Order: sequence, then structure tokens, then C-alpha cells
Amino acid sequence: MITPEISLDGFMPFAVASQYFFYFMIYSFLGWVLEGTYNLYSTGAFRKEGFLKGPFKPMYGFAPLLLLIAMNLQVPLPLFLLLTLVIPSMVEYVSGWLLKTLFHKQWWDYSSMPHQLQGHICLRFSMYWWLLATACLYVIQPLLELLYRLVEPMWELLLPAVALYATADLLWTCWTRRRGEKELELSEG
Repeated sequence: MITPEISLDGFMPFAVASQYFFYFMIYSFLGWVLEGTYNLYSTGAFRKEGFLKGPFKPMYGFAPLLLLIAMNLQVPLPLFLLLTLVIPSMVEYVSGWLLKTLFHKQWWDYSSMPHQLQGHICLRFSMYWWLLATACLYVIQPLLELLYRLVEPMWELLLPAVALYATADLLWTCWTRRRGEKELELSEG
């Protein structure tokens, strides 16, 4: 694994954060593509409403980053394989709970499936995430590390714009969803 270790000298933490933000954005975009493809297969339409307005699914970015940290800590393989099951499921559960709590909307609902927890996670999809996370770390991540090395100078230039875009998308989404929620409350009251 080429991922740099965190260092206390001045520039290294920024370089690590920049690299991990690159992975986060790529995995978030790939998650959007994955969900769109699944939605196309299951409903016939690629675009499914997600939380963000842009083409990113942050929970697909967070889970791999947490797993990369675990991988860099060199936990024993059996524990690591367990983490590839637990971490994506935990991220999905926390994401679902937060979205429902903050925006009073459930973007996915597994409540009709067996072995589910409050509709946010279920055993069937946890197994899918386990396989996907394992493939991600052992197949996709080495390719992303190679890609990062190739585009690193350009990424350093694009990083502020990408970070600004991601922040604007998050703020715009939160503002419009809260505004829509208030308008709905006013029309009902």
C-alpha cells in the first residue's frame, strides 16, 4: 500500500489530507455511479435522488477512508476482514439515522427485508458492502494510488476548487432541504 504515513513535520499532514480527500471524492463519485447503475437495473432510471445535489454519495467516500486507516494500522487480517463488514454497515446506519433525524426523510428503507435494523441497514446489503469493500481495498485502491501519483501535481491545483465545490454542494443542499421542509410545514399548518 502506497498511502503515506502521517508525520508531524509541517507539510506531511496536508499532503496526507489532500491524498485522502482525493480518495474520498473519487469513492463518493464511484458510489453515485454504482447507485445510479443499480437504480437503472432495478427501476429503469439512472438518476435517483440522493442527499447531495451533485454526483457524489459521501457515505461511499467515508467507509473506504475508515478502512484505509484500519489497513494502515496493520490490524490482523481476520479483524480487518470483520471491519470490512462492520465499517460500511456502520457508516450506512449512521448516515441513514442522521439524514432521517436532521431532514425527516429516509432516502433508503430496508424495513421490508429480513434481518434489518430500523430500515437503515440489513444483512443482505451488509454482505454486498462487505464484498464491495474488500474488492475496493484490494483491487480499486491500488489503481487509485497509481492514479493519484499521476495526477498529484494537477490535484494540488484543483484541490481548492474541488473543496469549494463540495462545500457549496453540501451547504446548498442543506439550505434547500431545510427551506423545503419549512415550506411544507407552512403549507400543512
